[in-house]
Amino acid sequence: ILMVKPAGSYLDIISDFRNSCGLPIAAYQVSGEYAMLKSAARDGVFDFEDALMETLVGIKRAGANIILTYGALEVAKILKS
Repeated sequence: ILMVKPAGSYLDIISDFRNSCGLPIAAYQVSGEYAMLKSAARDGVFDFEDALMETLVGIKRAGANIILTYGALEVAKILKS
């Protein structure tokens, strides 16, 4: 497994690795990325759930096979509903 962190800042690197190596790509949405989403949502900039899912879909589209995020429990609730 090849780990890329922080995931959001390195989507191009995730994509490059996906296209150039045969290893599974893990992307880590680090605490600072998660905290920025929480803070901006708290300030009314956007809806937290929408922003969280959009960032994770972007990481997946870049080529990550595995995504680690502090929002895992929230994502599970979103996907369950």
